[in-house]
Amino acid sequence: VPSNSPVGAQFPFSGIDDRENWPIVFYNRTCQCQGNFMGYNCGECRFGYTGPNCTVRRNMIRKEIFRMTTAEKDKLIAYLNLAKRTPSPDYVIATGTYEQMNNGSNPMFADMNVYDLFVWLHYYASRDAFLEDGSVWANIDFAHEAPGFLPWHRFFLLLWEREIQKVT
Repeated sequence: VPSNSPVGAQFPFSGIDDRENWPIVFYNRTCQCQGNFMGYNCGECRFGYTGPNCTVRRNMIRKEIFRMTTAEKDKLIAYLNLAKRTPSPDYVIATGTYEQMNNGSNPMFADMNVYDLFVWLHYYASRDAFLEDGSVWANIDFAHEAPGFLPWHRFFLLLWEREIQKVT
């Protein structure tokens, strides 16, 4: 649970960006799944669970990268390269703004690969903010300079791991 402490002088604006309370504001706008289910359609087991009803506890043991053999490292790199060549079956990326899409009546989306999905997610969390007057709030990074740093990256890596597992 991220802290709700005041953010400090590095955030001189308030209420202008959906990432100000990152990642809670994002999580609070997504569907809430029941039981041990998760995902955009509540069709996957929460992290740490498996089985048809997501009731079987699953312990994962991750090997520290510096203790991997050369073959294990090569396999990891091969999986990452495979993710770069594998289209995401679940996600697309908007190629225009809501206004450019004529308030949603002219959808503008493109397919993306699994690897680029995570590049985009990380970029979105740390990109500059666009202010109402057309100016840019540069050098702001809600993913790395805010209370949500640890929980956001924990979730990001768990999701990344899951998508790589699906690809392989």
